[in-house]
This record gives sequence, C-alpha cells and structure tokens, in this order.
Amino acid sequence: MSNYLTADLPGTGGVIKALPEDFLVEEVPLYLPCGEGEHTYALIEKRGMTTLEALRRLCRALGVAERDAGYAGLKDARGITRQTVSLPRVAPEAVRAVELPGLRVLAAEQHRNKLKPGHLAGNRFRIRVREVGAGALSRAEAILAVLARRGVPNRFGEQRYGVQGTTHLIGRALVAGDWRQAVELVIGDPALVEGDGWRAAIEAYRRGDLTESLRLFPGHCRAEREILQRLTKRPDAYEAAFNAVHPRLKKLYLSACQSYLFDQVLDQRLQTIDTVVAGDLAWKHDNGACFLVTDATAEAGRTARFEISPTGPLFGCRMTLPAEEPLRREETLLTAEGLTLASFDLPGWRRLEGERRPLRVPVAGALAGMDGEDLLLEFSLPKGSYATAVLREIIKVE
Repeated sequence: MSNYLTADLPGTGGVIKALPEDFLVEEVPLYLPCGEGEHTYALIEKRGMTTLEALRRLCRALGVAERDAGYAGLKDARGITRQTVSLPRVAPEAVRAVELPGLRVLAAEQHRNKLKPGHLAGNRFRIRVREVGAGALSRAEAILAVLARRGVPNRFGEQRYGVQGTTHLIGRALVAGDWRQAVELVIGDPALVEGDGWRAAIEAYRRGDLTESLRLFPGHCRAEREILQRLTKRPDAYEAAFNAVHPRLKKLYLSACQSYLFDQVLDQRLQTIDTVVAGDLAWKHDNGACFLVTDATAEAGRTARFEISPTGPLFGCRMTLPAEEPLRREETLLTAEGLTLASFDLPGWRRLEGERRPLRVPVAGALAGMDGEDLLLEFSLPKGSYATAVLREIIKVE
C-alpha cells in the first residue's frame, strides 16, 4: 500500500456508485448569473450521463449549436450531478420547460457571458459507501484527519482514463501523430467493454468489416460511430476519420496524456507532497500563482500552514520549468516516455502549452457518519480535483 499517502492506516473497504444516488456532486459556482445578457445559465441535475452528453441533449431540444454552449466543469456519468451550463440566445423560460430523461432543469437565469471551463469554485460531494468493513467510521475519520492536515494527493486517477482505461494512450498517439493507433484505441478492445452488441461492433472492426461495425455500435458510442462513418468511405484515411471526433473530446484525449504523466510524478513524490524542496515551483493556494523555491527551509512554515504546495507538470511546450532535483525528475520521466517539451509543440488543436498543478489540495468540510451499515461521507474540493483521490485513501480497494 505504499502508493497511498495514508499507507499506515487501514482502509474501510466498500463499494461506491452501486446506485446513482450513492454519488452526488454539487458544483460550487464561481459567480451567479446577473439576470441579463444573451446567455442563459441553467442549473441542471443529470443522472447517468456525462456533461457533454447532457449538453448535447439540451442543445438538440432547444435548437442551440453545441459549440456555442458552455460548461464550467466536466462531470462523470455515474452518479447524480448538479451543475451549471450556459446556452446562448434562448429564453430562460424555454430552458426551464425542457423535460428530458435523466436530466432536470432546476433553475435558469440570464447572464452576459458564455460559461467557460474552470469558471467554478469547486465541488461538494455526498457519497454513500456500501459493504464497508468493521470499524469503518473510525477508520474513515482517522484518514480524513490526515488528509485535512497534509492535503489530498491531487491525483487524476483511473476515472480520468475512460471506461477502457485508454484515453491517455489515445492522447499519446495524437502527440506522436499516429492517427491509425489513435483510431484503433478509440474503437477499443472487446474484452474491456460491456454488452454483446458493443463487443461485436469492435470485433467486426478488427475483421475489417467497417459497415457491420458501424451498424452494431451502440448509439452512445458517438466518437466511434463518427470515425466509422468516414472510414467506410475512405478506409485508410485515419487522420480525416479522427477529425470527425468532437473538438472537446479530442482535447480531453490530449489532456489525459498530460494527466497520466502528472500522476507518475505525484506517485514519485507522494510521501513528501506537504514539503517543498529547492527548485520546486510552489503553488500559492490563495491565487494559483507559482514561484521558484530557492530556500526550502524558509518556506517550511508556509507549507505547514497550507499556504503553498509543491507542483507537478501538465507537460507542454511553454510550461514553466522547475530547477535542480524537481527538474531532473521531470526530465527523466519525459526521456523514459520518449518525449521532450518540444514534442507538445504541435500544429493546430494538438498544441499543448502546459501548466503547473499542485501535488496536493485542501479538503474542506469533511464529515463521516454511518447510515445503517453504509458509510456516509461529505467533503469539498477545489476545482479540477477529484473525489476519487479522497475515496481511494479511505477505501483502499483497487
């Protein structure tokens, strides 16, 4: 259990997301709509669908172009999410009147600007963990106390890598310009999916029967179907086929590649995420600015007070570099992956400029309790951080 920050504390065991109601996420807005402007901010509650799928259904119902809609954060399909999206040139009353399976509009008000990714303060989670072991409450409380003091490892984790665990590999193929590999990874592995039709669709692709594969792919496999629609017309035009994928999804693949590399750096520094060293680019939690640490001893007090934290890389061609040991560590990782910072200096939408990300984040308002035999957890995290990073430490079940 060395890859846990709380490796010396036993986990609770248990199962999450057994039912959608077991995992509730509420977006904490950065600001509220002002009541005027051409965009309508809709507070929606979605169940069993991704943010992008919810946007697609809303836009179709309201006759809005998807590219003009906005969101602050992407949320997982599994669970219930309350979040805000923006829709241009449509009246709030029309948005409130929308009724769709798995999606409710809770409120709608006008605002002047489109909602952009990152325009949120954080997220509040309410989670039920079923099938926990004996002493789960005291174990959870002990782990939460450590996380409150030392911070939550700011891990992206497995959910960032998609149902088949390959989105980072798709992103890596895009960085390399290997379009065929990117296409084949999107189409997927029949051993990694659920449902006979889905598996049969992938098997048909592997046999070279593209028309049959397109016919068999389930409707929710939108990217796969878009790729196949082009490949059936031009079977070897992999780049053109991949470019049929929605721009937001293409960017997600690339960012998953960055996420995977960040998680590797985090694992290397896991037991010292609450310590800065000379050469670190330290993150200031009050404003998100970074500075180079030259005297680690002088910064120890600010680190202990959770004012600053060490950062890791979201690699890109213009990313600010650390120095000394942190730089050597990151260069070694890139070399092992066959990459340099220049590898990310790509044309058009594939270009990744890079940025820094704190290796730890604060957890706020953490509560634990029991409801019968189930463990109940509540806590808040800053934007861009994942509840699974907290749950992973508490449950300790891979």
